[in-house]
Amino acid sequence: MKIELATAIFLAGIGQFCVLVASALVPIRLQWKTLLTPLPTLVRQLFWVYGGYVVLSIISLGTICVLNSNELASGSMLARSYCGYGAVFWGIRLSLQPILSAKEFLTTWWLNAGYHLLSILFISFTLILGWGAIH
Repeated sequence: MKIELATAIFLAGIGQFCVLVASALVPIRLQWKTLLTPLPTLVRQLFWVYGGYVVLSIISLGTICVLNSNELASGSMLARSYCGYGAVFWGIRLSLQPILSAKEFLTTWWLNAGYHLLSILFISFTLILGWGAIH
């Protein structure tokens, strides 16, 4: 089955919105409220600021992919640059997957499955946006 680049980019945009479900669970599953309490206020605030930036970046990446998939598949310099940025963003996140010590938090089958699904999504986003970057 041959898939068009524009369709792949659109689906990657939808997939990026799905990643937000996992992002929303991070502070809850990792018990940020309890675990971060002993830290200085600035450090606690930075966790929330960094988390917010990541969430807003994912929302932006997903929205641009969904609303502009045809333009992103056009091969223009701007489209290739944007896709290159997205591929690097997700490629970095993918490269962190084996380094992050998530195992102790994967206490149920659905958390374990979700972790592996995230890995598949990160690979997909990196490959699709990489395709757009070199197209």
